Order: sequence, then C-alpha cells, then structure tokens
Amino acid sequence: MSARRVGFGYTVWLVVLTVLFYAFPQQRMLFWVLIGLSGVTATLVGTWLHRPRKRLPWYLLAASLAALCAGDTYYNWIVDVSHVADPFPSYADAIYLFVPVLLAAALLGFMAARTVGRDRNALLEALLVTAALALVVWIYLVAPLLHDSDLTLTEKLASIASPVGDVVCLAALLRLLAIGGRRPASANLLVVGVLALLITDCVYSVGLMFGDWQVGGPVDLGWVVFYGAPGLAALQPSMRWLTEPMPRLPGYASKTSAFQGMMLLAVSLVGPGILLIESLRGQTPDVPLIACVSLLISLLGVAWSGGSRLQFTATLNRESALREAGARLVSATTVADVREVVRTAVARLLPPETPHLAVLAELVVTDHDADGEVGDLDREVLPPGRRPWLAGPAALLVPDLARFDRVLCCPLGVDRGMLYLGAAEEQLRLLAGSMEVLASQTGLALARIALNEEVNRAQSEAYFRTLIMHTSDVILIAAQDDTIRYASPSATTVLNLPELIGATLDTVIDPADRTRFRHMLAQARAGVGRHDGMDFTAVRGDGARVQIELDCRDLRDEPTVDGLVLTLRDVTERRKLERELTHQALHDSLTGLANRALFTDRAQHAAARAGRDGELVGVLLIDLNGFRLINEALGHTVGDQLLVGVAARLTEVLRPGDTVARLGADEFAALIEDVSHITELEEIAGRVTEALSAPFTVEGEHIGGVASVGVSTTAEARDAKELLRQADLALNVAKAAGRGQWRRYQAEVHSALVARLELRAALEQAVSGGHFVLQYQPIVDLLTDEAAGFEALVRWKHPTRGVIPPDQFINLAEETGLIVPIGHWVLEEALRSAERWNRLVPSDRPRYVSVNVSARQFRHPGFMDSVRQVLADSGVPPRALLLEITESLLLREDEQVWADMAALRQTGVRIAIDDFGTGYSSLSYLRHMPIDVLKIDKSFIDDMVHSRKQRALVAAIVQLADTLDLRVIAEGIEEPVHREMLASMGCPYGQGYLFSRPVNAAEIYGWLATRGKPANTTA
Repeated sequence: MSARRVGFGYTVWLVVLTVLFYAFPQQRMLFWVLIGLSGVTATLVGTWLHRPRKRLPWYLLAASLAALCAGDTYYNWIVDVSHVADPFPSYADAIYLFVPVLLAAALLGFMAARTVGRDRNALLEALLVTAALALVVWIYLVAPLLHDSDLTLTEKLASIASPVGDVVCLAALLRLLAIGGRRPASANLLVVGVLALLITDCVYSVGLMFGDWQVGGPVDLGWVVFYGAPGLAALQPSMRWLTEPMPRLPGYASKTSAFQGMMLLAVSLVGPGILLIESLRGQTPDVPLIACVSLLISLLGVAWSGGSRLQFTATLNRESALREAGARLVSATTVADVREVVRTAVARLLPPETPHLAVLAELVVTDHDADGEVGDLDREVLPPGRRPWLAGPAALLVPDLARFDRVLCCPLGVDRGMLYLGAAEEQLRLLAGSMEVLASQTGLALARIALNEEVNRAQSEAYFRTLIMHTSDVILIAAQDDTIRYASPSATTVLNLPELIGATLDTVIDPADRTRFRHMLAQARAGVGRHDGMDFTAVRGDGARVQIELDCRDLRDEPTVDGLVLTLRDVTERRKLERELTHQALHDSLTGLANRALFTDRAQHAAARAGRDGELVGVLLIDLNGFRLINEALGHTVGDQLLVGVAARLTEVLRPGDTVARLGADEFAALIEDVSHITELEEIAGRVTEALSAPFTVEGEHIGGVASVGVSTTAEARDAKELLRQADLALNVAKAAGRGQWRRYQAEVHSALVARLELRAALEQAVSGGHFVLQYQPIVDLLTDEAAGFEALVRWKHPTRGVIPPDQFINLAEETGLIVPIGHWVLEEALRSAERWNRLVPSDRPRYVSVNVSARQFRHPGFMDSVRQVLADSGVPPRALLLEITESLLLREDEQVWADMAALRQTGVRIAIDDFGTGYSSLSYLRHMPIDVLKIDKSFIDDMVHSRKQRALVAAIVQLADTLDLRVIAEGIEEPVHREMLASMGCPYGQGYLFSRPVNAAEIYGWLATRGKPANTTA
C-alpha cells in the first residue's frame, strides 16, 4: 500500500474520531484516548517502516504524545468518572510537565542529526526570537499567574510550567528551522503539530486566567492536530529527511536577507512595544525585566551581525582560494604541478592544522557507500553524474587513505580519474561543494595537459616512429624455415605471447587452421594464389582464441628484410559486428525470427533441392485474425508483445530444423523440410492452429490468439514463388471458412477462391440491382408473450444460388465498402415496414424495429444525416428505431463516434450492443457510453441449461444491466426451459425460434393477429 493511501486512511480515522468526540460528549474520554493512542501508534509504525538514520528523536516524539495522552486520560478520568469539580493541580499536571521536555528533546535530536558543522548565526537567530517570545509570555501569561493571590504556590508553578515549556519547545523548533534547506511534507507536518500545541497551550492558559475554558470546546482541536500531525509526518517516506545531515550549498555566503532584517527589527521592537502598552495601561512593574531582555536582544543582535560578517569573510576566503587555484591550474604544465596546486588549495579550504590528505588517482572506486551520500541538497545543485559522495576507505584502492574513517570522492570528469580527500566527516560535508568545483577545474587542467602532450607528440618525428612501433597491428618477419625473426611490440598485447622470437609461425594459429595456413605460406613463396585479407583463428598465450586478418608479403629479395612479412590484426569485434549486422539484415528485429528475405532464400534452395532429389517441402502461411483491431484498441505496445508471444509459440510447436519467419505485420511463415508425407505436414498445421488458439496474456489483458493457416507443398509448386502464392491462396480460403481454420492448397482451393471473387463481383451487381430482401424476427415480452419489436435481417436473393444468408456475404461487403449502401437500404426498408405495421395494426405504443449497423457504416461520413432523413421520410418516430452495434465499435476511444451516438439518442433513437460478451467486452463503456439495450449472444443461452457457471454469468449480465438502467434482450431462445429460466432471472425480452423464425414483412401481420399483442416497448 502506498504512503499516500496510508496517510489518507490515517487522516480519515482521526477525522472520524474527532467528529465522534464532539458528537457524543458522554463517550469523549474513550474517543480522546483513541485519538492520542492513534498518534503514538502512527509515529512508531512510521519509524519502523521507513527506518530513518536516527530513530531516537522519533521515539522521543512518540513519548511526548504518550505523555500528553496519559495526562489527558487521567484528567478526564478524575473529571468525568470521579466527578472532581476543580482538579487543578493534580497528577495530570505533573504528567503534563514531561510533554514539553520530551518534545524539546525530540526537536533538539532532529536538530543535532540535521546540523553539519557549527552554524552559530542560526543559533543566535533562534535565541533572538525565543528571548522576544519569552518576554511576551512572561509579561502576559506567567506574571499574571504569579501575582494572582488566589492561587497557591503549587498552582502557580503548575500554571506557568506549560508556557515555559512551550517557550523551550519553540526555541528548539526555531533552531531546527534555522538549519535551512527545502522542507518536505513530513517536516511541515511536524511544524504544524508543534505550533498547534504551543498555540493551544497559550489559549488554554488564557482561558484558565479568565475562567471560561471547558473540556470539549473548540480549543481541543489544537491538541487533536498535535496528536495527528507527528503521526502523519512519520508515515511519509520523506520523514527520513529530518535526520539526514544538511550540508551548506557550494559557494554559500551568509548574507542578511530581507526576511532576516524584518525579523531582527520586529524582535528589537518587542521590548519598546511592551513598554508602550504597559505605560498606556498605567502598569510598569516589569520595567527592569523588559530592559534586561531588551539589552540581551541587542547583545545577541550584535553577536549575530559579527557572525554574519565572519561567515561572509570565510566564504570570500574559500572563493578566493578556488579562484587562485583555478588561475594556477590554467598555467600548470605537468601533472605534478596540478597535484601541488590541489594540495595547496585543499590546505587553504580546510581550517589550519586539520589532518587531511588529498589524492589524485585513477577511477578505482568499486562501490558507493549507500548511506554515505553528501546530503539532500547536492542532488539539486551538482551536475548529474559528477556529484561527490562519501565512501569508506575499504571501498577504495588507495592505501594512503586507510587512516581516515570517511573519504570524499570527487569525479574529475568522464574517464579523467578521481580526486579523493580524507579528513573528518564534518569537514568533508562542509567542503563538498567547494571540492566539486576544485575537482572540475582539476579535470579540465589534466585534460588540457594531456591534449598538449598529444599535440607535441604529433609534431615530432619521434612520435611517428613510435606510432609505427606501437601500431595495433602485429608485424612478424619469418625466415625460410618459418621461424620468427622479428615481432613488433603489439604482439604482446594482441597475442599475449611475451617471447615469439625463434618460435615457428604456426604456433600462433589454431590447430584447426594450421593446414590452410601452411598452404597459404607455400602459395605466398610461390607467388600464386591469394594471401591478403585471409581470416584465421589465433591462439593467445592465455588460451583465448581471437579472429585475425592476415596479409602476407614475400620480401625475401629485400636485403633489409630477407623473409616473409606477415601483418596480423585483431578483427574479433569487427567480425562479431558483421555477424550481428548480417543477422539484423536477415532477421526480424522484434521477434528475432527470419525475415522475408531470409525465408525466401531458404525456400528457394529447399524447392530446388526438392525438385532435384524428389523430397517433399511445405510452406505454412500464418495470419492472425483481428490483429489490427487489437492494435487500435489496446495499443501498439500490446500488439508487439502479442507478436513476440506468437513467435515463441511457433518456435515451440515446430521442429528444430524448421524455419520460422515473420513476413510483415501479423503475417508469419514456416518452411517445413524433410517431410515424409503430406499427412505429416497437415498434422503440423493442426498443431500450429491449436497452439495459437489458446489465449495470450499481455499486460493483464487476455487476448484470443486465433489464427488462420494456409499450407502449400512442392507437390503442387515448382519454386519458392509458387509455394508462397499457393499458400496465400489457401490462407484466403481458410479465412473464409471461419476463425482458427487451416487449409491446404489443392485445385479446389483455387476454385474456391475464384468462387469468392465471383461472389464479390455478384455482390456489387446485387447492390445496384436491388437483389436484397428483409426478414423480421419478433422480439417478445418473456412474461406476457406480447410483441415489443422486430429485428430486421437482410438476405441476398442470388439469381442462381438462391437465398444467401448474411454470414456468407457481410464480410465481403465490409471489405469492399458495399456495406454502406446495403445498410442504408436496410434502414429505409425496415422503417417503411414499421410504419405499415403501426398504421395497419395500431397499438398504444408503436412497435420498434431493430436494425444492425456495422462499424464501417457507423463511421461513414453522413451516417447521422442519413438516419435523420430516413426517419423523416418514413414518418416513424425516432423512439421506434433501435440501432444494433457491435462491441468492436466501442473499443477505440473515438470521440466522434461517442458524440454521434449521443446525438442519435438525443433525437430519440436508441442504441443496443449486439452479441454482448463475445467480443472484447469491457464494463467501463457500459457506464460511460450512450447505450440503452444489451443483447445477450445465443452461445450463452445454449449452454445455460446444463452449465451452472453459464447460468450465473447470464444472471450477472441481467443484474448488471438492471443496475445500469439498461434493457436486456436474450437471443437464440429455442426451448421453453430457456424462456422460463430467463424470465426467472428477470430478463424482460427475448427472441428466437421458440417464438418465430425470421419471416417476411407480409407475414408479420399474420403473426401479430394470432399472438402478437401490444407490449411495453421500453426495451
């Protein structure tokens, strides 16, 4: 559970207890105890959960809360239970004395853990404000109590203890706040809690003086805040901030701000102001005290001014030392000069006689000390990647620093080394910012020196000779008997063989390549063949093998050489990169499978080998159904992860020697070689289909992985191009057969595809020729058996094939876009029929007609206008039209679609979700989308009788729809038991063969005459 939720729950708990405390006065002692114990518990739990660096201050804070709770409990007991009228003073007041003591100790503990070094000015500021407030508290709270003759000495001491303790707590709080730095929520909550206690105690003391305070009043809210705020602060992860050391910012200069000036002015005016008020009242008994405190404030102000001047001078000295070091580093010419400048600068930055050691070294830190970071503020002021940090000497490889407990590590820059400073931890934290600046300047100086050395080297002739001698290529000179006479110094680095002189050439070559190597040497001496740019495997002295590229020159005729000159270069990484680039060129970057180029090449070789040897080779072309919808609905990230999952399943289900490839988008292919019989290939296709039919789980989403597979073999194809073309034809037939099917290419497969193309052409003619008819299926009230409406179902009257049901041509219409004119015709014809029914067989309320609308038709420009126009032309009221849409239309957050649906509903047209539960159902759109009706798919109704889970699911859908004020229509009711069960669940409407098969418009009149009576048409 997140800290925000825990804090919110704790706040709600306190608010509830506070409300109950005021609402039920007779039980207020119980609720007050719960409020106090809640604060104590929350403080202890937060300390245990977040484990701050120092826990004692938090425990002291919890103890102060517990003391206050104990005192309040005892006080409430003697008042409410023992019925003591005036219990002051009592043991409760003695317990209360521990509250400011423990609270002040906690605040001082936070201050000690937070303070780095001695900040005298912050202490003086706190003392100034504390002295002024103490004077006010003494004059107006303590002195009246001391002069009250009605109070005993014990009562006076008990009365003034709380204000005095509050002043001590206020002083500790001001000292803590004076440390500075950004304050997170936990610190602010602690401040609010302490101030609430101090203010409430003052109000309580004043109330006692005037005798108008009582338990259960609004003053108690202040103590509630004190109970709650520390606990809420402890529950925040930022509570660790209060015990983390806070270093001063780099370049920190103590300058008097406007706020500090106003504070000093206000403090200095406290004494004169009190004198003025007292003189106006004619009371001046405390003039000596006021004068003494005013003098003290003046002295503290003078000391504060002096401290500010000293801090400012110290800051100027540090900046001067850094400027001088920067100037000397600019003129430094050697690394020794840089080291001397760094040592001098560090000595000036540290106080005199401070034990320390500054070391410039390579970057040898093995690990950071997790709890040794410099502080919180350095995260904001130091550049990323270059922040200093504190580490223990055990984490370093610098023996000279082992005598220090902590070492400050300052990076000099990228790959430039490190500046280490060993000293007392307090000094290290104070100098973190200055050392970061010095390290940066040192890194630049070292980089400049290195660059100058390189330039000087490049300008000298000796540098070029050294460059040749230190080239990364290995140069070997071999005698006539193949013994090595000369080896360049780089041989030691590349081959890790310190001594090669006298060894034979083939000792550096892997035994597997030695025969080829000797043959290359013989060809070089004979002056024939290729002996440049040859790749061999060399064996290093440590046994490792490296790839080398070798050039051989026969220079036996050169008197200065007299032998074979071999140039070897390490190309291990280059060859690795080449292999990686080759792999990337031939493999899909997302799935790691072969791509189209590699698959086509392997298929060509396999087909050629099959034609030559008479082998059987097969190709599987695999396409994911609905992948585009998944991409649009769930995002491309989910789509990519689904493709990776499909690739993994294909690799698992296919044989190790088969080639699996991703050809593009959601299209995969598999090359199956060494097939003994076609049945074996068909079994593989079945396994692939079955493996991809299981749902995939991607980022918590369950995605159906149904795929279509087309199969072709070399029995019908001659080459790779024909294999892929035939597999593609078989894939189209598999798609037409339904989801999750596979088909192998055969002559009839080609014929089926041709038939599909002919059907597509005939569909275009049918649209223009008006070869469609509508049939209607009644939607009835399950309780009364009365007609509520009719669903319009389109049929295609083909001139030769007869009536074609919609499942055989709707997909074609979607693909070609013909669904738009077909849908418009269906809408016109259905509304005309509805107008005739309501006119010839009138009822109190018109029966509605339900029309299916595809996603493509709904998104087509002008759909809204066409619906309005057809409604106006037919004269049917909009309430009599129900548009059925599929869930796929709702998956995309298409603002235009949602706006169109809302506009239709405003005109009176109602919206229904067809086949609810069969797609990517989401309950979210049921709350937000403008819909009126849910139609439960027939598959749920069929299994309802024999499946308890299915019955529960249907009942849940009905109940959910009723909760959301949606009407439910159950589809596919064929048995009386279906009707009875649905009616008992509360499902109001249904349709199916139990009531009527789809009939033409003329037959509707007869159906209405025999059994259709007017029904409540609010569905």
